[in-house]
Amino acid sequence: MSMDMFEQQGEELQAQEAPLATRMRPTSLNTFVGQEHIIGPGRVLRKAVEGGKIPSMILWGPPGSGKTTLAYIIANMTGAHFSPISAVSASVNDLRRIIEEAKGRRQMNLQRTILFIDEIHRFNKTQQDAVLPFVEDGTITLIGATTENPSFEVTSPLLSRSRVMPLKPLTDEQIQVILTRALKDTLRGLGHLNVEIAPEAFSHLITLSNHDARIALNALEMAVMSTPPDEEGKRYVTLPTIEDALQRRALPYDKGGDQHYDLISALHKSMRGSDPDASLYWLARMLDAGEDPLYIARRLVRFASEDVGMADPQALVIAMAAQQAVHFIGMPEGNLALAEAAVYLATAPKSNSLYEAYNRAQQEVAHGPSESVPLHLRNPVTPLMQEMGYGKDYKYAHDYPNHFVEQQNLPNRLQGKRYYQPSTQGYEEQIMSRLKSWWQRKTQPEPAEPETEAESESEDSSEES
Repeated sequence: MSMDMFEQQGEELQAQEAPLATRMRPTSLNTFVGQEHIIGPGRVLRKAVEGGKIPSMILWGPPGSGKTTLAYIIANMTGAHFSPISAVSASVNDLRRIIEEAKGRRQMNLQRTILFIDEIHRFNKTQQDAVLPFVEDGTITLIGATTENPSFEVTSPLLSRSRVMPLKPLTDEQIQVILTRALKDTLRGLGHLNVEIAPEAFSHLITLSNHDARIALNALEMAVMSTPPDEEGKRYVTLPTIEDALQRRALPYDKGGDQHYDLISALHKSMRGSDPDASLYWLARMLDAGEDPLYIARRLVRFASEDVGMADPQALVIAMAAQQAVHFIGMPEGNLALAEAAVYLATAPKSNSLYEAYNRAQQEVAHGPSESVPLHLRNPVTPLMQEMGYGKDYKYAHDYPNHFVEQQNLPNRLQGKRYYQPSTQGYEEQIMSRLKSWWQRKTQPEPAEPETEAESESEDSSEES
């Protein structure tokens, strides 16, 4: 038996012992799941791979989104030699050795070498500079993989010679496709083990994988291998087994069902009720059950405008900051940003005056006639418009004391209408004081309490008559 045969047997044994995520790694773009925005039919990267002309690139995306797999596929489809290293353990000497080998391969066989650097953001400036000349002269084609923004972590010279390819998190549907494929594949996957997985266990595995295909596949393998076959040779994987494999308990939750709406309702009403403790509890329940954190962030932003409003205008700023923090640093680190926003909103003064005011204005627009803009408020951008009276007699507020001047700003039919009625909560007390001082300078009297719908209709009808 030759040495080549021994080596081949060793590689086959190693492949069989590799984790499921490694064994199930696709070998072509046609079997790759996700990232259609960069490798779908007609996309630039797919055309480059199929044409055999690969630029150096940085694959930027979350864990388990397919960065390493995509690099393997590119090398496989282009016939390039694949030299993978990890920036965690590789040294400059490792880089020099790979580059010397690449030079020899290029001279002897005219074969391209792809240098794949996993976690390239961990390379310091010296290590990145060591690669730069050989990327530039074509000795190697660099493919870097990173979970961090390459604009901050990769040096400008190296970044300017590479294309940044952003990868998106895999969706639940894409994770399901990958897991189903592994369960059915009899050569590389688990198909030969006759596995059946309970629907609730499968759903929990998808949710708790957090869009990471590697976590999902390796947890599935652990659960299957720890499940003994029954008398008929079938391995039935249950929810407790998946929980044990993931080390996470499955909370009762359905993203599209009653639990989803019940819990977000509980969070919203707890914040409205100024209860920070209940708000934190319901927030933790949703996050631990696998709810999309950006969905929660959107609801916090809505709450800031609807239930806090102008009583504390800073509430909207805090809610938007939480959304940006979650988007920027991801989970689980982003959970504290959401918690901070939830507590701030729960303890902020409450007012729905803004919400009610917009509803009144919206109803006016929806059911009333389309009123013309008064001439003095129109912008006279042409001589003809000036002749027609556009902008005539407009009063520039900054030219008057306290930067206020009485002036008609609503259409004639709506003069005297007041949609916004500030409460006495928080900052709105200052707004009411300011409005009262302006009202006193106007010829029309200051209104008393906010009018009811019946009073509004009666007033409209009397004005029309």
